[in-house]
Order: sequence, then structure tokens, then C-alpha cells
Amino acid sequence: MTDGTRDRKNIFVLGLDDFHRRQFETIENAGDYAFHDLIGIGPVAFADEYPMDELMRSAIRTLDSFDGSVDGIVGYWDFPTSVLLPMLREHCGLPTPSLESVLRCEHKYWSRSIQKRVLPGMVPEFQAVDPFDESSVRAISLDYPYWLKPVKSHSSYLGFRIHDAAERDRAIRRMREGIAHFGEPLNYAMERADLPPDIAAVDGCHAIAEAMISTGRQCTLEGYVHDGEVVIYGIVDSVRDRKHRSTFARYEYPSRLPVPVKKRMIDAAKAVMRETGLDGGPFNIEFYYNQPHDRLSLLEINARASKSHFPLFNLVDGASNQQILVELALGRRPAFPRGEGRYHAAAKFMYRRYRDAVVSHVPTEAEIDALKAKMPGTEILIEVDKGRRLSTMAYQDSYSYEVAVIFLGGRSHESLLRRYRRLLGNLPLRFERRAAASGTGSQGTESRARA
Repeated sequence: MTDGTRDRKNIFVLGLDDFHRRQFETIENAGDYAFHDLIGIGPVAFADEYPMDELMRSAIRTLDSFDGSVDGIVGYWDFPTSVLLPMLREHCGLPTPSLESVLRCEHKYWSRSIQKRVLPGMVPEFQAVDPFDESSVRAISLDYPYWLKPVKSHSSYLGFRIHDAAERDRAIRRMREGIAHFGEPLNYAMERADLPPDIAAVDGCHAIAEAMISTGRQCTLEGYVHDGEVVIYGIVDSVRDRKHRSTFARYEYPSRLPVPVKKRMIDAAKAVMRETGLDGGPFNIEFYYNQPHDRLSLLEINARASKSHFPLFNLVDGASNQQILVELALGRRPAFPRGEGRYHAAAKFMYRRYRDAVVSHVPTEAEIDALKAKMPGTEILIEVDKGRRLSTMAYQDSYSYEVAVIFLGGRSHESLLRRYRRLLGNLPLRFERRAAASGTGSQGTESRARA
């Protein structure tokens, strides 16, 4: 190492990219840390496949050959990052939540079993389903409609709303084809954990059937556990698209839910997290609040902080909550600023297209920099390349294509929407409609980005 980094704490980050490196640089005392990419495959969560043995060997080679101290390992991508972290930290003798406690959050059936025991009124009826066993499939006893999901997935991959037996059978056929994508990596972790027999029997290639829950206003509680103390440090609202209720339009911070409702959520989150046994790590919990019935429903638990929220905390509180990840990884009790940012409110907008098209122009770096200069408090991430047909994008929902992500700060929640519309009107991201089969045929008029 050079003299300039000799006294810094070396923090290895699974799938570190330039955008999140810049966010790390906003945390307090950022100069005390040197951040290093680990595995080096970019966003681990969105790889085409997950060769877990290879990923572990690659990471361990990097860590063991590093010329300096390995002081912490962090990550923020979805599964399988969540289960790689405790195994890698254990290899290096670093502070970490146990693999078992992470699986109690991430394995949907195990997590629901714990939630039902602690918060019975907030959890739907559910049962494990082996999609490769016809008798298990026929034994689903929930009333239609219900959800059918893998016990481990993300981005709604292989999640189906089932209205009748025909839909169930079609979903089961799809699951048999694709459930191993996340199921086998989960099995890799389960084989290395100490599991109760009833959980070990529900391996990663199982599904879970869940009764429908009362929807309403959705939010995510961001928190952590340190020395057994559960701390909630922020609540982010999840605002859905008005036309397609299964699609997210934006995340807003801070939450505008009533204070008594937020307190009930915090109390529920603390109770269930204590039962998971997670200690020394971050988490987030998603809830629905059904206002007409004054009812809370717990949607899911993730043993990680959400990368979607990092810039929001930076804009409002003055530092990305990546600071919490770093301090926990070092075994410290996190100290995090509150309300010290430049803005009173912040949002992540998911700019979507609702019809298939081909990307005809992507903003240049200079064009994006010019927009950001005109609109301070803005980050723009373009998620498509010129020439890309939207229907070829991976991990999209059933109704839309996410083509860009825009983070904005504002004086108020209302001002965020005005700033977003203004930005879209000036964003040179263009599309043209072409025949899908040949990529030629009739073409529509190019269009600027629009809400």
C-alpha cells in the first residue's frame, strides 16, 4: 500500500461501482477508509448466474492476497450478496451476523414462520410448496387469489398472482424451468448453515403460497442491530404507479405516514428482528398500512440496507446510510447524522416506458452533467444503451420497462414532482418503435423522455 492509505481502514465492497463509490465518499470521516472492489463482477445481484463456489474462491483469493489489513466487508446488492457476506467475514475473522440469522430473514418460508409467531395479526396464511411434486401443488389449500413465489428471489422474478387452477399450473411450469436460478445459490448457503429439520426440508427450489394481504400505503423501515439493540433510523415511502399498482413509481424520504402508525411499525419491526437473531448488521422491513381498516401487514424482511435509499439519506440527512454499513462491519455502534442535508425531502424516481421500443439516443455524459448543473441535488442513472430493445431487458415487471433512475432533493415532497417533470422534459433519452421480429419495419416518431 502507499503511504496515503497505510492508516486507513480497508473496506471491501461486493460489486463496488462508480456511483456507489461516490456515495461512500459522502459518509462522515470518509478519508479514514479505503474502499476496494471485491469479486469485481459489478452488480452481483444481477448476474446471469451465480457460481457460488467460484464467487467464494475469487473473493477469498482477493482477500488473502491483499497487501494490508482486511478491516471490513460490506455489500448492498440483493441476494446472493446477503449470504456471501457472513461466509466471507467468518473466513477473515471479522464481525458479522450469523449465516443462520441472515437466512431467517431471506428464506421466505423460514422468515414467514418467525413473523407469524411474533406478529400473527400482520402476516398472511402461507404454506410451502414443492413445484416438482404434484401432490404438494395439489395440496395448496389457500382460497383464490393467492401469491405463489419462490422461497428466494428478487425483482418479483417468478412471482405469480394465482386466480384459478389453470394459472397455478402455468406458474408451476414456469417455476420448474427457472426456480434453480436463485434456488441453487440458496441451497449453497443452506448446506453451510445449522438449520432446523423442518426448514432444511424446504430447500431453495421450493415455493411459498401466500394469501393476499391488505394493501395500502407501502413503506420500508431501514434499521440495524448492534449488540442486540434494534435501531430504526429512517422510513421511506414506496409510491406505486396509478395505472399499474404492482409497479413502483418512486421512493420518498422521509415518510409522510402518521406518527402513531410509524411507531406501531417500529415496535413490530423491533419485535420480529429480535426473534431472527440478526446482530451486527443492517436490515430493512417492508409494511403496508391499510388506512380504512387501520391495519398493518408485513410484506418482507431483507438482511441488507437498500441501495435505492442511499442517495435519499445523503440528500436529507447529509450522508449516505452506507456509513452504517461501514461502522457495523468494523464492529462499531453506528453514529449517523439526522436532518443535516441540503434538502427537506428526497425521492428516487423510476422512469418507465410502457410499450416496447428501441433506444435511439442515450444522453452523453456532458448532457447529463449540464442537466445536473441546472438542477442541483440531482443524480441520473441511465439503465439502457443505444440500440437496446426494451423487451430484451432482464428483471422487468410485467407492465413496464425501467429505463432510468433519477434521484432528486427538494424543499418539499410536492416540489419533487415539479422538479421531476421539469427534468424529464429536458432529458435527451429517446426511443423509436420498430417491428420486434426484424428490428426494421415501420418506425414511430422519436420521442423525448416523458412522464
